[in-house]
Amino acid sequence: MRLFPIVTAILVVAGLYFLVFQRDTLETAAGTPAAEVSEAATDNVDASPTSGVSVVALRSTAREIELPVLLRGRTEANRRVELRAETTGQVVSAKIAKGSLVNEGDVLCQLDAGTREASLAEATARLAEAKARAPEADARVIEAQARLDEATFNLTAATKLSAGGFASDTRVANTKASVEAARAGFIAAQSGASSSAAAIQSAEAAVAAAQREIERLDIRAPFPGTLETDTADIGTLLQPGAACATVVQYDPVRVVGYVSELQVDKLTTGLPANVRLAAGGELTGIVTFVADTADPITRTFRVEVEISRPDDASVIRAGQTAEVVITGNGLLAHLVPQSALTLDDDGQLGVRIVTDSNLAGFSPVEMIRDSVDGVWITGLPTTADVIVVGHHYVSDGVSVDVTYQEPGI
Repeated sequence: MRLFPIVTAILVVAGLYFLVFQRDTLETAAGTPAAEVSEAATDNVDASPTSGVSVVALRSTAREIELPVLLRGRTEANRRVELRAETTGQVVSAKIAKGSLVNEGDVLCQLDAGTREASLAEATARLAEAKARAPEADARVIEAQARLDEATFNLTAATKLSAGGFASDTRVANTKASVEAARAGFIAAQSGASSSAAAIQSAEAAVAAAQREIERLDIRAPFPGTLETDTADIGTLLQPGAACATVVQYDPVRVVGYVSELQVDKLTTGLPANVRLAAGGELTGIVTFVADTADPITRTFRVEVEISRPDDASVIRAGQTAEVVITGNGLLAHLVPQSALTLDDDGQLGVRIVTDSNLAGFSPVEMIRDSVDGVWITGLPTTADVIVVGHHYVSDGVSVDVTYQEPGI
């Protein structure tokens, strides 16, 4: 039973011996010299036509694509103002319940006028009195000017007569004294006119202050909105700085979110945005603010989106969670099949391309976005021939026989 394996082993060893060590003897016995065999093999190799590796390429042209930026944020009121009293007074208006809609200029809290009307009437009377005295002061200035002119004329005449020996020095001295007295009277009259003008201005200021004090009695809504709190109830005594009510404006509504430093460069004001509220409902808006300074703690940048609520939309409240998709700035990219992506020897992501000399080359790329039609990549020239079939069988500098694929992925 063991004889057959032993015989088989002997035959195999003998065959290997003759093939390795007695190869020339076997070739001579077969009638084909080894040199002729080598030459024939060489002739067959030389006779084969030289051609490149067959590949399929896609001639791709870069297109501008939109880069959406996703962020989560919260809604905020567009404006929120806490109205406070500017003067002291007791509220004489009825309370308005929170949640009520108010228009610009509506009186929310009206204070008791007290003696303010009388103060205004007194200031008005003083203004009228001051204005009545103004003509008298002006007349005194005119009179003093006339006396000064007369005294000056008399002094000139006396001086000429004295030079001709027709008037005494005493007369000249008296006329000089009259001129100085007239000048003093003129200055006093001008001072009286200035005092009269100052009295008018003072009275006008008192009237304006009294009117302003009366205007402060009515605390009005500065813009249309909704009352966030009840107004001060009737009979409440408000001191300067005391709260009357809080008014908020929800139309338009702001959505505030934060983006990382990797995405902030993709955003600018004016970009369109789609907003989806956690409670339901989709709205559209625009980016109105992109912060230039990052938050020192989170290192993120504040972004504000302003949305307008349609008439048929549900009420939007401040503090609601929202998901915002902002259409970022456009970017030139190529759409290629995902299977066209490959790695070089260093593990860098890229694609194989066809150079101008019909040679294979490698171009590193960056994948921007995935889609059902392929992947969008950057890093290629505006126009590039991307190898989509056969790229795994070529390396840099290998000649290729290119067949171009029809446009479309």
